[in-house]
Amino acid sequence: MSATIERPRAAPFATRMLAQARFEAGVHLRNGEQLIVSVVLPLMALVGLTLAPFPDLGSGPRIDVIAPGVLGLVVISTAFTGQAIQTGFDRRYGVLRYLGVTPLGRGGLLAGKSLAVLGVIAVQVLAIGAVALAMGWRPHLAMIPVAMVSLALGAWCFVALALALAGSVRAEAVLALANLVWVLLLAVGGIVVPSHVLSGPWQVVIDALPSAALGEAMRQPLGAGTWPFAAWGILIAWGAVSTLLAARTFRWRD
Repeated sequence: MSATIERPRAAPFATRMLAQARFEAGVHLRNGEQLIVSVVLPLMALVGLTLAPFPDLGSGPRIDVIAPGVLGLVVISTAFTGQAIQTGFDRRYGVLRYLGVTPLGRGGLLAGKSLAVLGVIAVQVLAIGAVALAMGWRPHLAMIPVAMVSLALGAWCFVALALALAGSVRAEAVLALANLVWVLLLAVGGIVVPSHVLSGPWQVVIDALPSAALGEAMRQPLGAGTWPFAAWGILIAWGAVSTLLAARTFRWRD
């Protein structure tokens, strides 16, 4: 009589997804280069722009304008720059292709990446928010849940943009483009410094960018205590288009 051999079964989907999310978050938090972009540079922007006398941000405390924008900047740093670079090189070295055929599956891999981004952003927001509070920032506490919705929409939008870039361009180009876009959005993208301060004929264009929308979606609830419905609409539109673009152009191998 032959013995029955039981085949090993894959862990439940949630377990696989959470394990991948922990791995992805750990990789990000242990990467010195990504921590510089995700934490050190946003902190430098927070301190520098708060203490500097320019640009003119109005009569109120400068930190009330700068701090919400910097919290939005960490979303771009992690959800776009960090995720684009990591995914681009994972694709180049065949990691995505191999993980896609494991029990984790492509859906579990993407879900794990998304959950890891949200976890890392939460750590960053707590750290940078604590520094901002120590510097005198006094946000509208009742509107924090609204700001959290803004962060989630921003994360969705910029992760989708990151996957669209990383899934269609070679890894070396992704590295250069992701860092260049981060610098441009910080300088003239309306994320930290509002678009009306930049003024000029480009304001209409800047207002339509997801970076400017995310900046306003953070400043309005935390600074003015108002609901950022228009900014949410722009983020949702960018997120939907970017998700569709990523789904159609993403390649799992070079």
